[in-house]
Amino acid sequence: MGLIKIVRKSKIEDRYHRNMGRICVQVTRIQKQFMGIPFQTVHKYRQTYTGEVKDCEECVISKAELSY
Repeated sequence: MGLIKIVRKSKIEDRYHRNMGRICVQVTRIQKQFMGIPFQTVHKYRQTYTGEVKDCEECVISKAELSY
């Protein structure tokens, strides 16, 4: 068993853009873990409505701070 692992985890996040409104997208993070503790995010990406995969760094959409 190695001390350093590379793990891929997906999580649904709410995001908001003034032109598109609120969307829920599945964001996938690839992280390095040392003994089960994540210490570095290698890559973060999401899927668009059309199924295209985009890097979260080049997206203008920000995380939503929604108030109902």
